[in-house]
Amino acid sequence: MSSWDKYAAGAEGWSDDAYADARTYLARRAALVRTLGPALEPGDLVLDLACGDGGLAEFLPEQRYRGVDASPEMVEAAARRGREVVHADLNEYAPAAPVQATTIFRAIYYARDRRALLERIGGYTDKKLVFDLNPRQYQLADVRADLLSAGFDRLELRPFFIPQTVAPAAPVAQLLRLAERVGPVARLLLRARFTYMCSAFRSAAR
Repeated sequence: MSSWDKYAAGAEGWSDDAYADARTYLARRAALVRTLGPALEPGDLVLDLACGDGGLAEFLPEQRYRGVDASPEMVEAAARRGREVVHADLNEYAPAAPVQATTIFRAIYYARDRRALLERIGGYTDKKLVFDLNPRQYQLADVRADLLSAGFDRLELRPFFIPQTVAPAAPVAQLLRLAERVGPVARLLLRARFTYMCSAFRSAAR
């Protein structure tokens, strides 16, 4: 059984089932895809690696969207949602022409060789790479070194404190949003849970 088979049964309705509040979670993620690091322009192409059912596309209406996923069932589910998707392994896929932005969420651990994957992405991404990072799982210094090898010499981080599997009450959600902007509090919370949103880019445009 491949590592992708576990997603087959839940492919239909994946985005709605994977998040307690899918619209809030994906809308906030999409907003950071657009604004963290170099801003995306209308018409920019976003390549979403390990896209699942392509739920992110709904929240990037001004950008062109292309998804890539290794699960045939996810690709079929995304196609039924009207998304442009490609069936491929993120470790091997490369678009025929450069894209403005590449995203990879909840899937960096699928890299067979993280540095090689980032170098591959760097070869076809013009503007930025946006991804999430669990600082308890990966050393930030190691990831920075891999990004630099891929040509991304700038890295902008933003704490992302929206729970995936729990929808907190409005006052708690507001406190979490405030905590994202208070450095010492954010770093303390990140020791226990939550992730960074990361935008990697180059000092000089290609």
